[in-house]
Amino acid sequence: MPPISATIITHNESANIARAIHSLSCADEIVVIDSNSTDDTREIAAGLGARVITHAFEGFAAQKNFSSAQARYDWVLSLDADEELDDRAQAAVLDWKRTEPDAAGYQFARRAQYLGRWILHSGWYPDYKLRLFDRRRGRWEGAYVHESVAVDGPVATLSGELFHYTCNSLEEHRQRIEFYTDLAAKEMLARGEDVSVLRRTLAPPWVFLNIYLFRLGMLDGMQGYLIAKMAARYVRRKYAKLDELRKNPRTHS
Repeated sequence: MPPISATIITHNESANIARAIHSLSCADEIVVIDSNSTDDTREIAAGLGARVITHAFEGFAAQKNFSSAQARYDWVLSLDADEELDDRAQAAVLDWKRTEPDAAGYQFARRAQYLGRWILHSGWYPDYKLRLFDRRRGRWEGAYVHESVAVDGPVATLSGELFHYTCNSLEEHRQRIEFYTDLAAKEMLARGEDVSVLRRTLAPPWVFLNIYLFRLGMLDGMQGYLIAKMAARYVRRKYAKLDELRKNPRTHS
């Protein structure tokens, strides 16, 4: 029975951390890496039995690789603070522990809740995420945004779902877009990526149409429309911030 270390990175996640930890009873330990929260995230996590370590934020992939390094066991189950394993996924992990692992990593289907509705289209579902992996054969990659686990070996799928509780308001979504487009623009600048006038003109409306029409966001109601609209906003803001960085290189670090 391979033991599992569950890891969560946090910053001001007092509203979410308890739910995430409660869904990890299938793990043999829970490690929370907190980047200087100013709320009571650390106290809540410690009170629920997690081992809490404070570590300055260095980027999502770096923070998650640090969390894997702090784990006692080689098999790591990584969750974000705004996620939880559903009952079937927890049972699947327990069943897996009774067998000999046949893959280097395991993924779950992820279902997102947005503005109070579970999203089943819009390119958001099933959104498979590799979250259980052997740290000796895998690590997180992605310098700025869109971090993911890369493993040396086969990947299998476990049953059940990973529930993702996203934004509860449009203002929260706007704030997230501002945060992530800061990182995305820095990543584009670091890669030396150039954006033509044609691309910056056509990309936002194409993103909207792709999500709302071709990925059936219309079937997700008003939430599907807003997902498409905000995705187009993300692209516009990313390109605008790239221009700002080029004009003011001192803002880039």
